[in-house]
Amino acid sequence: MRATRGRLAAGAVLLGTLPLVLLGCGIGEEDPATKPGRAPAEEATTKSRERVQAYLDAMTAKDVAAGRSQLCAALQESFDTAATGPNGDFADHFTVPRAEITDIRSGPRGQEVSTSISVAAGSRTLTRPLLFTVTRDGADWCIAAEAPGGNTPAPAATG
Repeated sequence: MRATRGRLAAGAVLLGTLPLVLLGCGIGEEDPATKPGRAPAEEATTKSRERVQAYLDAMTAKDVAAGRSQLCAALQESFDTAATGPNGDFADHFTVPRAEITDIRSGPRGQEVSTSISVAAGSRTLTRPLLFTVTRDGADWCIAAEAPGGNTPAPAATG
């Protein structure tokens, strides 16, 4: 009888400490994407998509301030001088009837976000790929670079 009580007591202690052990193993923790200083792949993809989509929306609306706010501080000065110039993303002489994100992947300097942008000037419309590099700057994400070209979309997974 004594051995049975001892086992019951040990079992009760084990069950009582199990939640503490599980918390120590990471079960029950908050979503890691919400913790500062951590950049899981899902968060990087989501934040990169948000930043570039906001920039594309700003281009379409010709909202220079909204476009500028998506850029890293190091790019903002050059943006201010070029954005509304003859070849700038926000030039008055053209419209952006379509702009879409076609691919997002990790690159050597951050998240690479490929886009396809249609630009119309008069009766002519051209569609060109642009590649945006999005990186984490402190606690926030921003566009660190923009260049012609882009990645070919990854093939769809089959299953």
